[in-house]
Amino acid sequence: MNNAGFEYITNLQHKVKVLAARLSAFESGEKYVSMKSEFRSHLSMTEREIKRLKLELADAHTQMVTNRKGWTQVLDDMEKEHAKALREKDRIIKSLEERALRAERRIDEQKEIIREKSKELYQVKIELEDEKGRVFKLKSQINRDHENSSTPSSLKPNRKKITNNREKTGRRPGGQPGHRGHARKKRIPTNLIDIPAPEEYANNSAYKPTGKIISKQMVDIRVEVIVNEYSTPEFRHVLTRQRVHADFPEGIVNEVNYSANIKAFAFLLNNYCNVSVAKVSDFLSELTGGNLKISAGMINGLSKVYSLKTKSDQNKAFADLLLSPVVNVDFTSARVNGQNFNVVVCATPTTAMYFARERKGHAGIKDTPIENHQNILVHDHDKTFYNYGGGHQECLDHPLRYLKGSVQNEPGLKWNQQMRELIQKMIHFRKSLDAEDDRNPDQIDPGTVVALEARYAEILDLANKEYEYTPPSKYYIDGFNLYKRLQNYKDNHLLFLRDKRVPYSNSLAERLLRIYKRKQAQVMAFRSFGGLDYLCRSLGVIATARAQGNNLYESVASVFNRAMNKD
Repeated sequence: MNNAGFEYITNLQHKVKVLAARLSAFESGEKYVSMKSEFRSHLSMTEREIKRLKLELADAHTQMVTNRKGWTQVLDDMEKEHAKALREKDRIIKSLEERALRAERRIDEQKEIIREKSKELYQVKIELEDEKGRVFKLKSQINRDHENSSTPSSLKPNRKKITNNREKTGRRPGGQPGHRGHARKKRIPTNLIDIPAPEEYANNSAYKPTGKIISKQMVDIRVEVIVNEYSTPEFRHVLTRQRVHADFPEGIVNEVNYSANIKAFAFLLNNYCNVSVAKVSDFLSELTGGNLKISAGMINGLSKVYSLKTKSDQNKAFADLLLSPVVNVDFTSARVNGQNFNVVVCATPTTAMYFARERKGHAGIKDTPIENHQNILVHDHDKTFYNYGGGHQECLDHPLRYLKGSVQNEPGLKWNQQMRELIQKMIHFRKSLDAEDDRNPDQIDPGTVVALEARYAEILDLANKEYEYTPPSKYYIDGFNLYKRLQNYKDNHLLFLRDKRVPYSNSLAERLLRIYKRKQAQVMAFRSFGGLDYLCRSLGVIATARAQGNNLYESVASVFNRAMNKD
């Protein structure tokens, strides 16, 4: 047996002995006696503790009752004080509420007064803004002239003086030393008049002839009436009593007939120089010393004769315009017997035609070369023309003037000045190409054109941003409308950059219409539509003859000569 087993057995034996001793004590009763004595002792102690605790509990209960009574009294006192304070507070609150109510009523009254005043102020501000807008509109209208709008220069009689921006040199006006002079051209003399040499030079040995002849001319004109009278004997048939005579030359019909030269002279004075019919008659009479007095009716009818006798020229001009790659076209107003009519002009650098029309629009274009034209039209912003032709170029003179007006009336914007400078740059670029036609007839730098078009688009984007930030005023909408026009018709404003045949402006048509307007100002109002039509057809033939470099007087005289010969 090992040590562990031995110790285990020893412990068991010891426990057995202890348990045996306890068992013997219980069996003998001694243990019960000691336990009972201990129980009594503990019970006595517990009873005393219970009694003490009961006394303490009674004292505590008594104290609690006393305290409860004290707290109840305190709470009652506090409740009374609180109720009193609440009543005071209620009184104060009620007083404050009444004051607040009165204050709110006053505030509402003041708010209503302020609201009414605000309405009045707002109304006054609106009226003030309207008045400012009207003043601004009136100022823009007053400042509108031929430089910043479509107003013709003739309607601004008191316009500002055109300044001379040339740098002063200090030299006297006229020819300068060292420069070749431009003398009057000598003509073939019709009379030779010799001036004899003075005796003091011819018979004086101190003077020797140089062999040089000094000659000076006096140029003069003379108007005289040449009357060629044709006469022939008359015969009468014995049986039939018929009167006969030799045939007179062609054109000799009436007892008094006027030559083609006189008719051409009177026609040009009346329809080209815009001299009234009465003054043409008076001028011819004065010019011939009273020997030639033509009736007003005959002078007035010359445009009809000229128009009817130039049908072939008009048909040729019509065909040339119809086939021309570029045609300028424009409308203007006319007056016939107090009613409004219209005149349309179609022109190229070598051909022009005027057409009298009762209305503008499609009715005015009917039976003109524009109706069936398939190429490029140059015009102002008349949308009717966009229904005709194969391409369109808008006149840039008008946007330049409108941009100047926008710069003056919208100084806070930047796009208008930039666009104006760009268009001027484009025109300069195009003029430089025209000047180089002999050296580079077909050369257009595409890079320059693309850069100009890109800059055009950038400025339009700038305009869009500026008008979004500062909307246009209802009293001046022209700048915004111009921006939309330049944006929507971009290709029609820039066509001249890519095609050298296309001019950048419609000045050709406008100059031709100005000729008619001067005639309209002279006559004030035509008596019949037929008279207007004859004048328009005549002006077209005259303009074509001038554009083609023909002698105007001779060409007009040849027409009247054909009329006299009944060709």
